Amino acid sequence: MNSDNRNVILAVVLSMLVLFGWQFFVAGPQLEQAQRQAELRAAQQAETEQLAVPQAGTEDGAAAPATTGPQTFADRETAIAASDRVEISTLDLEGSINLTGARIDDLELKQYRETVEPDSPIIALLKPAGLPDAYFIEQGWVAAAGSTVALPDSNTVWTLEGDAGTLTADTPVTLRYDNGQGLVFRRTFAVDDFYMFTVTQTVENSGSGDIALFPYARVVRHGDPRVQNFFIQHEGPIGVLGSNNYVARKYHDLQNERQVDFASTTGWLGMADKYWATAVLPKAGTAINARFGYSAPAGTHVYQSNYVETQPVIVPAGGSVSHEAYVFAGAKEDRVISAYQEQYGFDRLELLIDWGWFHFLTKPMHWLLVTLYGILGNFGLAVLAVTVIVKAIFFPLANRSYASMAAMRRVQPEMKAIQERLKDDRPAQQQAMMELYRKEKINPLSGCWPILIQIPVFFALYTVIFISLEMRHAPFFGWIQDLAAPDPTNIFTLFGLIPWNPMAVPIIGSFLHLGIWPVIMGITMWVQMRLNPPPPDPTQAMIFNWMPVIFTFMLGTFPAGLVIYWAWNNTLSIAQQWFIMKRHGVEVNLFGNIVSSFRRKPKPAGDASKS
Repeated sequence: MNSDNRNVILAVVLSMLVLFGWQFFVAGPQLEQAQRQAELRAAQQAETEQLAVPQAGTEDGAAAPATTGPQTFADRETAIAASDRVEISTLDLEGSINLTGARIDDLELKQYRETVEPDSPIIALLKPAGLPDAYFIEQGWVAAAGSTVALPDSNTVWTLEGDAGTLTADTPVTLRYDNGQGLVFRRTFAVDDFYMFTVTQTVENSGSGDIALFPYARVVRHGDPRVQNFFIQHEGPIGVLGSNNYVARKYHDLQNERQVDFASTTGWLGMADKYWATAVLPKAGTAINARFGYSAPAGTHVYQSNYVETQPVIVPAGGSVSHEAYVFAGAKEDRVISAYQEQYGFDRLELLIDWGWFHFLTKPMHWLLVTLYGILGNFGLAVLAVTVIVKAIFFPLANRSYASMAAMRRVQPEMKAIQERLKDDRPAQQQAMMELYRKEKINPLSGCWPILIQIPVFFALYTVIFISLEMRHAPFFGWIQDLAAPDPTNIFTLFGLIPWNPMAVPIIGSFLHLGIWPVIMGITMWVQMRLNPPPPDPTQAMIFNWMPVIFTFMLGTFPAGLVIYWAWNNTLSIAQQWFIMKRHGVEVNLFGNIVSSFRRKPKPAGDASKS
């Protein structure tokens, strides 16, 4: 593959990236922001409606307890104060269990804050019903079809039993409810040192007949959560459901589908954000009917991930039974989630973290990044070191690629002579070319294979940098205090000297955030393209001249860690290509190419004569 063909392919690929980038980072987010604002206004005056939980033995599903009552609240603090609660306090979590409904609807992550400021609020993961962005987890019982047994629902008020007044890693709490018809329900919550709750439900039957009950659990979320809307990571309802394997839905897709059922399966399901996740998990291997659901009561949006076990729990007359299930609610920490998967036997719980298409490369890359952080003490330096290691591993392939390019340049005069001599006989021209390749021992594709092989590896590294929780709020040096956030500087405000917000400018405002690191990245990209003379085709030359500018503005709002990685990768590529091409006797006139790119191109002779 000669350099002109390679340039055409790269130009097409880069142009497609620009188009997709515009959709993902500009047009799409602007439209979603407008939609979210409209939906939030509607949600503030909305009531929720009853959602269905799929039940064993039925097709349509049975009515579950209402997810909320009609009451709405102005803010989170007011909603929490509106009902009696049991506090949650561990090293990583704080919040409370609502005695109304006996559900976890108030949970904050103590180790993570909203911004890099030390006094910034900690992350609020779960929020009570009655708020526009309510988000909670609930367990309970569903009666068999046709049964009239009174069961606790979302409005049932439970009482605290025993002396333990706060749920900690060492002290579980038990809630009690008596239905007045011979059944006493208890719900015991235990939590470990991280993010796993064990929920044990006990039913005592003092009546004269056996009772069949089906355990269920669900995650309910109101409003439209803010998502990154980036194709390399899923955010939304998620699960691993037996033979259905990994299943996921985007929020807007679920609005169209309304309800997605997975009958007679196993596994777990929940909802995933970029850095946080929730999941309801029966014991490994338990048969369940699972559902992703959506409803829109009074203009708001309500999403649900839920399951009901297919085998009933039989509560004998005069006896009692207990049932145990689990809840995950917390940060997507790889080591913690992997430990849960091994400890409890959950099916592929590691997929709570979206490792992407190349997960077999992404996970080792993540391990390497974390390991290097342990050595270097800075995630920015760890990213730079990983890039150097990857470049070193693929150096032999890059060497072969540039050697092939050197050989192709060496026989370029002979190739042009063949093309000129046999320009009217294409088959003969191709045959002569093959003979030349065979004579000179050149494989025209050898220069492309090393590049193709490296693409999955670099994409895996790119994915790790984008999704890694460890990168969030991780400082680099100087003004970069959060590698997961965009470069805070902006050349359009003269780095803060001009007191205005260029992002507020209509239409083009989304492009007017351009920090120092994106500019550095653009310069390194432009210099790298100057390693080779400009393509002879004017269209190709124009595309390659403007591509660094376009990418500079596109990456202006990317996380700083990604931009630093890209700039460093460009710098290493420049040094690597220079070294290898020099080694194979290819003239590298980088300075001359840079100077020539600033010279005014002479007009063609025909145009000069006209003037």
